[in-house]
Amino acid sequence: MIRNVLLLILVWVFIGVSCREDIDKSQLEFYEGPIRISHDIELLHSDSAIVRTKLMADKQLEFQNGNTEFPEGIVIHFFEKDGELSTTIRADRGYHERKTDLYRGEGDVQVHNLLKDQRLSSEELFWDPRTKKIYTEKFVTVEEPTRIIKGTGMEADEGFNDYKFTKVTGIIEDIL
Repeated sequence: MIRNVLLLILVWVFIGVSCREDIDKSQLEFYEGPIRISHDIELLHSDSAIVRTKLMADKQLEFQNGNTEFPEGIVIHFFEKDGELSTTIRADRGYHERKTDLYRGEGDVQVHNLLKDQRLSSEELFWDPRTKKIYTEKFVTVEEPTRIIKGTGMEADEGFNDYKFTKVTGIIEDIL
């Protein structure tokens, strides 16, 4: 009886091993791509029932770790307390790191303060919604109605009202 049971187990093991298909190991690799893809994104942030920021993107990729990517560009609008649109940020590509709540724009990054008619151009810009600051370590050009300032590294409030350069290049006329 025990001999028959052992023989039966041995036959099952032999059949299981001999019929085993080869496994494609590439199918077992960890997937690191997006877990969700969204189109025509519009995210609003309000304070006291007044919209303060509006983020728009044609495409958003969300990853397992909570990070998001905006591969087709990103636009962020900032509004004054009265609801007036004051500043826009546009970038060819955008990224948001969930852990630090930090946004990064890359490519042709443009900031436009509509109220002061100021424009900023750079190839990379960070926005920290917690500190309400924008900054970069890259080359920056700021155009105002009466002057153009170029430099490397810049920090400003998110509305691009007040800003400071790390290293200014060129000649600045009419500083005040």
